[in-house]
Amino acid sequence: MSKINPHKLLISSDFYSVQGEGISTGVPSYFIRLGLCNLTCGMSNRFLKALINEKELADGEIFKGDLELEGKATWTCDSTSQWAWRGEDKDFQYLIDRWMEQGIYDDIKNGTIHLIWTGGEPTIVGHQEAIVNFFNYWYEKDNSITPYNEIETNGTVEIGNELFNELHQINSSPKLTNSGMTEKQRIKPEAIRRIMEHSNYTFKFVISNEEDVQEIFRDFIVPFSIPLTNVVCMPGLDSQTDFHERTQFVLEMAKKYKFRGLTRLHISAWDKTLNV
Repeated sequence: MSKINPHKLLISSDFYSVQGEGISTGVPSYFIRLGLCNLTCGMSNRFLKALINEKELADGEIFKGDLELEGKATWTCDSTSQWAWRGEDKDFQYLIDRWMEQGIYDDIKNGTIHLIWTGGEPTIVGHQEAIVNFFNYWYEKDNSITPYNEIETNGTVEIGNELFNELHQINSSPKLTNSGMTEKQRIKPEAIRRIMEHSNYTFKFVISNEEDVQEIFRDFIVPFSIPLTNVVCMPGLDSQTDFHERTQFVLEMAKKYKFRGLTRLHISAWDKTLNV
């Protein structure tokens, strides 16, 4: 994995929208998507490397990786076109200038608009250091800021103290067998337990069938004693075509298993998964 410069933010995309999934669904949010990921859901490393070298994937294009095509996964990461190309190193001032230009600086500064740190995988160690350095830079410029920071993580990298203390909310999306990743790759007990030390966390799972729900209980909820009040599930969904049927499925599972059932609201509104 490429070395990350901790004095810049490796940004693949950044945009103002409304959170479409998870516990903060419906909240106006500014998304900062950082480059690189330590997992390749739906794809083998070989396939991803070939994809990067050939640059065949158009920005925002939804596609099927080799593990999905071979039946070893039921979905492929929908943000590959963003993080796989690594992104661009941006000076810390870049984001502040963007917020000023869009007229949303004060709303971000006071937490009305949430900051969503996502990826790729934003807890990769270099990213953790860069995010903390960004906030130190921002605090020096404006010591009255009180932003609301959410992070979206696959829950495989332990979050260090400095970043941990900056976070108001941790949204962890552990991967299941349906991602095509091995158990050793996707389940990191120390990282999961660290997330559970935070005062505001949720574990968000993508489910396609009842077997996925049973796997969640077997591999995560039971062994880590995760309270059901901290568990949300949403459908594996990337199109409006089956939006209602898939959402109904999740809600029926929520009734049966007592977790919180949600959907992907941005699919309903815009029929897109990225940057809307």
